[in-house]
Amino acid sequence: MTDDREAQEDELLALASIYYQEFQKFGSKSGGEIRACVELPQDFKVAIRTGDIYREYAVSFLPPLVLNFELPVDYPSNSSPVFKLNCKWLSPSQLEGLQQHLKDLWEEGQGSVILFSWIQFLKEELLSFLQIQSPLEVYGDNETKENCSAEKVHLAQGDPLGQEASSMSDILLELLDFDEAERQRAFDNQVFSCGVCFSEKLGSDCMCFRDCDHVYCRACLAEFIALRIRDGQVRDLQCPHHKCSATVTPSQVKQLLSEELFLRYDRLLLQSSLDKMTDITYCPRQTCAAPVLLEHEGKVALCPVCAYAFCPLCRRGYHGTSGCRSNIPQIEGTEDGAYVQTPQKGEGLQALWEDYATGSKERKKVLEKRYGKGIFEMTISDHLSSVWIGENSKDCPVCKAHIQKNYGCNRMTCISCSSTFCWNCLTVLHNRQSCCK
Repeated sequence: MTDDREAQEDELLALASIYYQEFQKFGSKSGGEIRACVELPQDFKVAIRTGDIYREYAVSFLPPLVLNFELPVDYPSNSSPVFKLNCKWLSPSQLEGLQQHLKDLWEEGQGSVILFSWIQFLKEELLSFLQIQSPLEVYGDNETKENCSAEKVHLAQGDPLGQEASSMSDILLELLDFDEAERQRAFDNQVFSCGVCFSEKLGSDCMCFRDCDHVYCRACLAEFIALRIRDGQVRDLQCPHHKCSATVTPSQVKQLLSEELFLRYDRLLLQSSLDKMTDITYCPRQTCAAPVLLEHEGKVALCPVCAYAFCPLCRRGYHGTSGCRSNIPQIEGTEDGAYVQTPQKGEGLQALWEDYATGSKERKKVLEKRYGKGIFEMTISDHLSSVWIGENSKDCPVCKAHIQKNYGCNRMTCISCSSTFCWNCLTVLHNRQSCCK
């Protein structure tokens, strides 16, 4: 008994040292849990067949087999470990075959510790033992076990994964999510050279373009993408590498940018998509301006945000079968006045002007199509002039004319009404009355 207890303690200590991330001991008992990930060959794939549709997905990792075990007091001299195997992508018959093989391995080496040999078998020899080849096909309840070849996995409701997910899509999604998480974990622990600044950094501080595998540090990539977004270029944000056509995903953009800049990116991306749709117009209410989907040959448009019903032709309130009124207010440079109203607040006008002034030629054409080219020469320019006047001039205290001070003392004379006043406190000055310093 003493020898068995020492052998168990030594084996558990060795397992904890070798598989410190995968091994979990159950309190003070001589038992625990080990998670064993199968080593997959290169270009291994999982597949799903739904009717006539067949898709394959390359994976580098599959969810682990979970070995729960308890060591009897007379292990390893006389008894085998009491154990159970669970796996998300193996059928009950396959798990049963594996468990029997583990028992056979124990019988061959009875009297010696066996857990390490079991784990190595599950990691290195499981695929060949079960004759599983790529692609590993995921099947649903409508397939029978007899119809599944050795390399195809049948996932019925009674399977471990079937208890957690009710459909093939859920099963496949779980396999792909696990593979993505493990790929990211492996990437984070590697060292890469940034393709922009050429500094060596851990993968956790880098980001990789999925279609081309070019790697850049997050700081360089964030600066590159932010510059493109400020220029109004939000579609097809391409890899900085010369002549590379790979694009960054929206989820990667969200990881790199501040919340404020990502909201701008999201807004511009949505807007660029809507501007390309011929069946999209915009609510004419100045306080709304939400996008509205036009019905085919529809004579009325209904805003989904404010519920305003309007005519898509004249952009006035819905007037039934009567013709559109001819006295539609026009904006210079437009054909039918069917442009979106500009923002009514100064902040909105300023943001619209910055979008137009810093945007590419394509972006400017999109904005001119939406608001009308003349709007940027009238409404917005008037707003910018008002902002500049407000920041760089003061009103005469007598006639309210705008006065700008370029140089000289604080004693000012209005060129409109000839009144004299103090620039600092705007007090009207009489005769030789002095002004404040």
